[in-house]
Amino acid sequence: MSRLPALRRAAVREWGPLFTTVRRGLAGRGARALALTTVAVALTATVQVVQVQAWGYRPVRLLGAVRAEDPLWLALARTPLSLFVAAPDLPVWGALAQILVVFGVAEVCLGRWRTLAVAYLATLAGTLYARIGVALGPEVFPGLPASDAQVVDTGPSAAVVGLAVYVCHRHRARFTGALVVLAMVVEVLVKDNLAGREHLAAILVVLVVCRVREWRGRRRVQDRGAGGGGTRSGAPPMRSWNFRRGPAQRTSWW
Repeated sequence: MSRLPALRRAAVREWGPLFTTVRRGLAGRGARALALTTVAVALTATVQVVQVQAWGYRPVRLLGAVRAEDPLWLALARTPLSLFVAAPDLPVWGALAQILVVFGVAEVCLGRWRTLAVAYLATLAGTLYARIGVALGPEVFPGLPASDAQVVDTGPSAAVVGLAVYVCHRHRARFTGALVVLAMVVEVLVKDNLAGREHLAAILVVLVVCRVREWRGRRRVQDRGAGGGGTRSGAPPMRSWNFRRGPAQRTSWW
């Protein structure tokens, strides 16, 4: 029983800021806060229903299946839809649950467009890694065998993993973020395949973005301090360029 208060405090430190942000977002905007998540779940479910049909498998592959052997322009054109193309040989319910939870939390915490941007970046990182890995070959780390050029990319899982890591970093849920990264590393160690490696590539790129975002934040703080709390020119704060643009424009994209 003596451990319960300590565990409760640890849980509050880990998930408190994230829980508060989600609660306030849902209370303030209601169902509108989950518009992107609703569309993502519905689109993934619809694509899954279509691709398991005899008539639908080929159209889905033509529009949303990305392979390293594809021309780069074609892979980039297919990548947006590939976010919602789950593996046809796996239960789709797991993918839908992951999208509902991770996309939902991310959309409330980050906003609709930032969530979509991070998800696309994570998916694109996996796609480009597959091409680079096949070009390097299995003899060079982190190269891939030539046969992986014909394997279809991960679908929504890379986006889910990337968003999970980004949200955990943004809201200081460091232990949870570390568990996500550890789970992906164990996945590759237990079953080394293209999907697992693409997950790691997505995590790496998202972590780089997080570090750049932190660096930019520190630079802004240093610049404000050097300028006497406003701008380097010493102009009154309310007359500076940042304040004229408004709060939306002052917010960093990442």
